[in-house]
Amino acid sequence: MTQTGILYGIGVGPGDPDLLTLKAVKALGEVDVIFAAASTKNDYSTAYAIAEPHLKKGVRVEHLGFPMTKDQDELEAAWKKNADIVSKVLNAGENAAFLTLGDPLTYSTYGYLQRTLLKMDPSFHLQAIPGITSFQAAASKIGLIMTESKESLLITSGVADPEELERQLDVADNAVILKAYKNFEDIRATLEKLRLDDKTVLVSRLGMEGESILMDIKDAPKTPHYFSLALVKKNKR
Repeated sequence: MTQTGILYGIGVGPGDPDLLTLKAVKALGEVDVIFAAASTKNDYSTAYAIAEPHLKKGVRVEHLGFPMTKDQDELEAAWKKNADIVSKVLNAGENAAFLTLGDPLTYSTYGYLQRTLLKMDPSFHLQAIPGITSFQAAASKIGLIMTESKESLLITSGVADPEELERQLDVADNAVILKAYKNFEDIRATLEKLRLDDKTVLVSRLGMEGESILMDIKDAPKTPHYFSLALVKKNKR
């Protein structure tokens, strides 16, 4: 009986290929197949573009489509389809890597794939390799100490409704708002209401061409780029 392969969920970081970890680079150099998350509209994968300098020559690459939709049935169908593709590779005894932006277990498509594969077969060998998140890299870029001593740090999504976001921000000392392109006008209004707009930095396309860092969110467009996040530091020292 053929031994099943290993799937590595690899976080490639926010954009700079130099931010991949040594463990990630080692795994990329050893696997038989690379799976790259992509839009269902085309095969382009930002995660693949970031990792490409570290891939071994001639490695097989397959793009897995993940639809940008709120339709749960459509999402689950895509997760199942992608898990079927990956499972065939693993059952053939090949090792593979799934590339994802940032960290594989933080707001990542890899999480859906991992959950679906383990439902199919709990014996699958899956290993997540941590990646540097966009908010870690953004804080480093501007030299912002995100949290220290007894301070709390909130990590939340721009998808949250304004009331929920306000409640979360009200009790946190500092915050990271990922997916800040979503409902940005509501996010900005909430920050202004809590008098946090002058304590917020908006970072877009970090480590990529067209990188933007706005120290005053009043200057931000109504709809920032898809790769945008906000860092909120209530008590700057």
